[in-house]
Amino acid sequence: MIPRYTRPEMASIWEPQTRFKIWFEIEAHAADALAELGTIPKEAAKTVWAKARNATFDVARIDEIERETKHDVIAFLTHLAEIVGPEARFVHQGMTSSDVLDTCLNVQLTRAADLLLADLDKVLAALKKRAFEHKMTPTIGRSHGIHAEPVTFGLKLAYAYAEFSRARERLIAARKEVATCAISGAVGTFAQIDPRVEEHVAKAMGLVPEPISTQVIPRDRHAMYFSTLGVIASSVERIAVEIRHMQRTEVLEAEEFFSEGQKGSSAMPHKRNPVLSENLTGLSRMVRAYVTPALENVVLWHERDISHSSAERMMGPDATVTLDFALVRLAGLIDKLLVYPANMQKNLDRLGGLVHSQRVLLALTQKGASREDAYKLVQRNAMPVWRGEGDFLVLLKKDAEVKKYLTDAEIEEQFDLGYHLKHVDTIFKRVFGES
Repeated sequence: MIPRYTRPEMASIWEPQTRFKIWFEIEAHAADALAELGTIPKEAAKTVWAKARNATFDVARIDEIERETKHDVIAFLTHLAEIVGPEARFVHQGMTSSDVLDTCLNVQLTRAADLLLADLDKVLAALKKRAFEHKMTPTIGRSHGIHAEPVTFGLKLAYAYAEFSRARERLIAARKEVATCAISGAVGTFAQIDPRVEEHVAKAMGLVPEPISTQVIPRDRHAMYFSTLGVIASSVERIAVEIRHMQRTEVLEAEEFFSEGQKGSSAMPHKRNPVLSENLTGLSRMVRAYVTPALENVVLWHERDISHSSAERMMGPDATVTLDFALVRLAGLIDKLLVYPANMQKNLDRLGGLVHSQRVLLALTQKGASREDAYKLVQRNAMPVWRGEGDFLVLLKKDAEVKKYLTDAEIEEQFDLGYHLKHVDTIFKRVFGES
C-alpha cells in the first residue's frame, strides 16, 4: 500500500492489528462452539474471551516468534497463550491454519467490498447529478475519434452511470460469493472438528459455511472477486480517458477543476493538465494487474499448497486500497468537472454540417434514389467540405442531381440538430427510471 494513494478507512482493514483481532475472534467463536458441544470446558471458552477480547496484540512480539517458528498462525497462537494463560491449550482444537487464514481473508474482503460499494454510490450520485445538468447539452459523438453525429453530454454521463450501476451489481455478487467460512480442519474432512463449529463461526463472522472445502476455501471465489475489481477499474479508466480527450487543447469541451494556487507544470506556467484522469488510468492498470495472479491462484496442488498465499498478501490490500482511492477520486473529479457547452457547439459546427450526412442520405433514398447512388451524391459533396472547401448545405443545394430528389426546404430540414436528440428522454428513463 502506498500512502499517497491510500485512504485510512480501507487501510485499517488490512492493518496487522485488525488481522490479529479477526484471527482471535475466529478462534474464540470456535471455542464457544466447541464448549457447547462439550469438546472443551465452557470456562475455558469464557476465559479466552475475558482475557483477550479487548487486548491489543503485540505485533512486534508476534513477528519475533514467527522469526523462530517460521509460521505466522503458530506465532499468533503462542502470543495469544501469553495473554490467555493455561486455558489457551483449548484454542485451535481440531483446526488448521487455513481455517483461520482463509476465513479472515474473506472477512477482510467483504468489509473491503462494503467500502467499495459506498464509493460506487458516490460515483453514481455525481454522474446522475451532472447527467441531468447536461441532459440536453449538445456535443459531437465520435467514432474512431472522428466526428460522427450529435449526442448530448448528458448521454455520455448517463452511459457511465449505467456502466457503474452494473459494476455495483457485480460487486454485490462478488461480495456474496467470497463471504464464506471454512472451519473444516486438515484436508477439509471435519475429522477433528464438528461441522457445527463452522456453522457457528460463520454466523458470528457474518459469513456462510463453505459447502465443501479442501484445506482451503476454493480460490475460484477470489478469482471472481478480483476480476470484478479489475472490470470496475476498467470502467474507471474508460471515463478517465474520455475526460482526458475532452480536455485536449484542440477539443476543450470539458476539463478537470483547477484550484487556486494549483500549478500545472514546473516549466510552463500556462499549463492546466488532466492529472487526476491520468492518475486514474495508472491506478486502474495496477488493479487489473492483480486479476491474472488471482486467476492463477485457482490452481492449487491436491487439497492444499501455499502458492496462492504470497500473492494474496499483496493483492488483497493493494487492489482494494487502490480501487477505493480511485473511485473516491473519480467521484470528486466528476462532481467538479468544468464543462464548456460553447466549445461543444463550436466543435459540432467545425465540419460545416457534415454531421448531418446520414440524414441527407436517408432522405434521398426515401425520395427514390438507390442507396448506392444516394451515398455517392452525399459523399461527393461531403469531401470538399472535409478539405475545408465549402459548406455542406450550400453545396447540396447547388448539386443538380441532389435537387432532382430534394427541394431546398427538404435539404435544410435534414440539418435540424434537435432531430438527433428526440429520444434523449427515453434513454434517460431507461437508465434512471422515472426520477
